[in-house]
Amino acid sequence: MRVLRSLAVAVAMIAPALMAQPASAQFFFQSPDLRGAPVTGAEPGMIAQDLPGATPAELRAALVWNLRAALNVAALQCQFAPYLLTVSNYNNLLDDHETELKTSYDTLTKYFVRTAKTKKAGQTALDSYGTRVYSSFSTVGAQLTFCQTAAEIGHAALFTPRGSFGTLASERMREMRNSLKLSRDQQFPWGINPRPITLPSMEARCWKKDTWQSRKCGPQRWGGV
Repeated sequence: MRVLRSLAVAVAMIAPALMAQPASAQFFFQSPDLRGAPVTGAEPGMIAQDLPGATPAELRAALVWNLRAALNVAALQCQFAPYLLTVSNYNNLLDDHETELKTSYDTLTKYFVRTAKTKKAGQTALDSYGTRVYSSFSTVGAQLTFCQTAAEIGHAALFTPRGSFGTLASERMREMRNSLKLSRDQQFPWGINPRPITLPSMEARCWKKDTWQSRKCGPQRWGGV
């Protein structure tokens, strides 16, 4: 097989760059569709645990706190992909939605105090609930879908008007929860196992007038094996 050395050199120069460049903020050729209908907080699994007797305002507060926790977990777990901006998005939304986040926390505090026997018991129940909320967003197998989804929702939070973070939580919480389940690429659901590129030797003895010298350097392997 004849292979021009100039072509081989060019490929050797650009191949590492091509293989090293990830798609911006994208882990799949075609991402799984994780969207779902808006929720109120009363749906099973949406706010980590049931809150018996909670009012609509208390359920909305729980949704706000769950979404904040999800984006907080993403800021910690998704730093392997800095281009997702999960850290900066989270820090910025804390400033943008500070008032609503505080109001939601106060509302949740009052719920647990109201439904507990004592104020101390209510605070203990609130602390326990907070731990469950954070734990409910922990994932290993579905880390890619979780991080990508959290990045998209965190970005949306920056363009959500102040006072409407609860609306965003209602509209996107089901999607956030769906991202915790392992999902495959929709374009290539069977998976992709790219083969390394094999390039010919650049030693001078292997070439004569840009033609590969198989007698001196053996068969020329070009491509995948």
